[in-house]
Amino acid sequence: MKKPQHRPNIASTPFSIGGGKPIVLIAGPCIVEGKEMLLRTAAGIAECARRHHISCIFKASYKKANRTSGGSFTGIGMDEALSLLALVKREFGMPLLTDVHSEHEVDAAAQVVDILQIPAFLCRQTDLLQAAGRTGKVVNIKKGQFMAPEDMAHQAEKVRMTGNAKVLLTERGATFGYHNLVVDMRSLSIMRNLGYPVVLDATHSVQLPSGGRASSGGQPEFIFPIARAGAAVGIDALFVETHPDPRRAKSDAASQLKLSLLDSLVAQVTAIDTLVKASFGV
Repeated sequence: MKKPQHRPNIASTPFSIGGGKPIVLIAGPCIVEGKEMLLRTAAGIAECARRHHISCIFKASYKKANRTSGGSFTGIGMDEALSLLALVKREFGMPLLTDVHSEHEVDAAAQVVDILQIPAFLCRQTDLLQAAGRTGKVVNIKKGQFMAPEDMAHQAEKVRMTGNAKVLLTERGATFGYHNLVVDMRSLSIMRNLGYPVVLDATHSVQLPSGGRASSGGQPEFIFPIARAGAAVGIDALFVETHPDPRRAKSDAASQLKLSLLDSLVAQVTAIDTLVKASFGV
C-alpha cells in the first residue's frame, strides 16, 4: 500500500506543525481570568511539554464573544488580557494562540500572539479570515459545527488569497441533534488531505452546547478516548483547554480538563502518535 504524502509544514519559528512531525500540544485555559490562574496553568503546561519532549503552544482567549447567556463572563478586558498573555510568553517562552472575533481586533491581537484563531461559528466570515491572513500570522480556522470537512477548503482559500499560506484546520465536533456534538474521525483525514495540518480540539468536542440551562454542559470523561482516537488517525496537533480547577472556571467549566490530568493525557497521546507516524508514515 502506498503511504500517504506528508502534509505541508507550518514553519514559523519557534514552532513547526505538520509534515509528519511529532504531535504539537496546544493547551491553556478557555479565557484569561487573571494573572495567578494564567501563570499557574502556563507553568503546568510548560513542565508537561518538557517532560514529554514535545512542542507546546499556549492558548487562551482574551475575550469570549460567544456565550450562552448575556450574563456570562466575557473577560477582564482586551488590553489587560493581551498584556497577561505577553507575560506568559516572556516567562515561559511558549508561542501564543488566541481567538479573534472581529476585524478591528485582529491587529492588536497579532502584535502579541503567534497564531490567530477563527472561532467555529465565524469560520465562514470572509472579511475576518482575510484580515487575519493579512497579518502574516498563522491562522487556525476552527471547523464550524455546521460545516462539512471538505468545505473548509474554501475557508482556507480565503486566507491564502491574502498571500498567507500558513493555515491550520481544527475539528471540534459536529452538531448532532440538540445539545450534542460528535467527532467524525473521517473529517480529520479529509481536512488533512486538503493540504493543511489538522488539529483536534478534544475539549470543545465534549461540550453539550447550551446543555446547562444558562451555560454549556460537557462530558469531560470522553476527552481521553477522543484524544487517543485522534492521535491514531494521525493529527498534527492536539488542542486541550485545561484549568487548575475546572469547576471554578469562568467559561467552559463543564468541558475543560483538570490541569493535573494533562500529563497522563499527553503521555497516552504521544505514545500513539509516535507509533502511528513511525509505522505508517502518516
